[in-house]
This record gives sequence, structure tokens and C-alpha cells, in this order.
Amino acid sequence: MKKEPLKTSTLTMTGGGLLLLLVIVVVWAAAVGSVSVPFSQSARIVCSRLPFVNKEKLLEGVSKSNKLIIWNIRLPRVILAGLVGGGLAAAGVVMQALFRNPLADPQVLGISSGAAFGAAVAIAFGITFTVSGISSIWMFAFVGAMLTMALVFRVARIATSRSLTGILLAGIACSSMLTAAITLLMMWNKEKLEQIYLWMLGSFSSASWVKVGFMAIVLAGAMVCFVILGRDLDLLSFGDQEAQSMGVSVRKTRTVSVLATSLLVAAAVSVSGIIGFVSLIIPHIMRMLVGPKNRRLIPLSFLGGAIFMILCDMISRTAAPPTEIAVGAITQVTGAPFFLYLLWKERRKEERN
Repeated sequence: MKKEPLKTSTLTMTGGGLLLLLVIVVVWAAAVGSVSVPFSQSARIVCSRLPFVNKEKLLEGVSKSNKLIIWNIRLPRVILAGLVGGGLAAAGVVMQALFRNPLADPQVLGISSGAAFGAAVAIAFGITFTVSGISSIWMFAFVGAMLTMALVFRVARIATSRSLTGILLAGIACSSMLTAAITLLMMWNKEKLEQIYLWMLGSFSSASWVKVGFMAIVLAGAMVCFVILGRDLDLLSFGDQEAQSMGVSVRKTRTVSVLATSLLVAAAVSVSGIIGFVSLIIPHIMRMLVGPKNRRLIPLSFLGGAIFMILCDMISRTAAPPTEIAVGAITQVTGAPFFLYLLWKERRKEERN
């Protein structure tokens, strides 16, 4: 009986600490770049758009150039990186709960490959236009991801009545097919090969407030679904029959979860390219801190994923100026050793059992 207040206190401290760290990281990342802005000025510029704040007084002594750099260039990029990182981490929690596998990843659904194929088509055939701040590459990437999602569900439904295993196998098959198609496009358009490859590695260099708004809307809808289904996802860990006996609609829960995850991953990949390992690293770290309950694990993984991605993006644009390292390369360098650790940990667990 005495342990529950401690757990609640620990959870509150963890959530509050992550939220405070996220705010600090956002302000810090917005201040760092080719033109350095003092941390205090960056904080004042970020806070100036909050409601019930005296904007004129808060921005006294801040140059116009610093305002433009922070608000128009860096802050959209920082916030977009946070939304993408948080969304991918939350999606990773859901996929691991659905498959009851700590190594499950949203990218196995094939959505990332669909987005990459859409972007590759736009780049290879020189389709360049912008509508209300939305580029053709972004449009093609999102449409490619959504069409792939529809194809995966259609194939899974025909083959296995849309079972979880059927969706997984259909995703792997579609991903392999689209990867081959991307390779052919790159070989036929060698002059565009580098551009396609760099897009696939992931970057937030084309961030804008339009993309931030788009990602925020999709993320909000997906997070609401995840949190509502959190208890059902917990019960699924005991097995389908046990979960169903406790009142869980197994098929509905899985269908809604996979759809929400697919839509979230499609939006994330379309605005940033393919960024790996975030959905593996962060859920495991958060699970070690707060336990396996999904209603607490999902929002805390979102905060952790946002912090991690913002830091990786900051490293990608400041480590080797004036060039920019693909953020996907940074996450892979960080995530690969952790992935090997997970494999080793799972092997040890099997040997003990």
C-alpha cells in the first residue's frame, strides 16, 4: 500500500522533469546555429508568442534579425523535429505492444518505403512546385505513404482477413517491392541519385510552420487514439483470448492502432524522410523508468522522443559547418549500438528461461 504514492510521485517527477528538459532543449536548439543567439534572448523570443504576455516589454533589446532567425528559421525546424521524434517514439510503443515484441518497429508496415518511393518519383522526374508552402516532394511522399498503407491493408485482408501477422507480412512484402523500385529509379536517374539518397536519410532543413501545423494535427489525433486504447493494449500483452475475456475488442483495437500508427508514420516520414531507431530506443528507455503501462508510457515516450530528435537535429546542423549531416545518420549511429544491446538482452532472457 505504501508503494503506490511512491510510484505516483516518481511518475510525476519523471514527467515534469522531461517536460522541463524539453522546454530547455527547444530554447537551446533555437539559439544554436551559424549565427549564435544568446539563450536568454532565444527564451524571450519563444515566450513572446504565449498568451497573456507583454510582447513589447519581453522583446526589449532583442534585434530584429535575431527575431527573424529564431521565429522564422530555427523554431519551425526545432518544433517539427520534436513532433516527428515524439510521434515516432509513441508509434514504437504501440507497435511493440501490438506485436508483444520489444524489437517491433513502425517501419515494418512499409509506410516509410511508400513515402520514400513517392519522394523519389518527384525528384527523379523533376516534379517541382509549391502550393501554399507545400512542396511537390512532400505531397508525393505523403500520397505514396497513404497509398502504401491502403495497399498493405488490402493485401492483408485478401490473404489473411487482416490479421496482425498478415498486415506484418504484407508490409514487409510491399516494403521490399518499393525499395527495389526506388533502386531502379536511382539507377535510371543517376544525376538525381544523391538528392534521393539524402532525402531518404532524413532532414528537417525544409521545415516550415505549414509542416508543423500539419504534423501537429495528425499527431494530436493519433495520440488521442493511443491514450484511449492504452488499457486495451496493456491487456493484449496477456494474449488475445485473455484480453477478449476481459472485454477487449481485439480486432477493433488492433485495426485502430495500426491505422493511427500508419497515418502518424506517413506524416512523419513525408516531412522529414526516413529516420530510424527512434521508435526502438526511446520506448525502451522510458519503459525502464516508468514501467510497461501504456497510458503513462506513450506520453512519456513522446516527450523523450521529442528531446532526442531535437538534440540529434541540433548535432546534424552544427557538427560540421557549413555542411549539414543527415539527421537519420545521427540517429543510426546512436541507435545501432543500443539495438545490439537489446538483441543481447533478449538472448540472455531466453537463456534464463
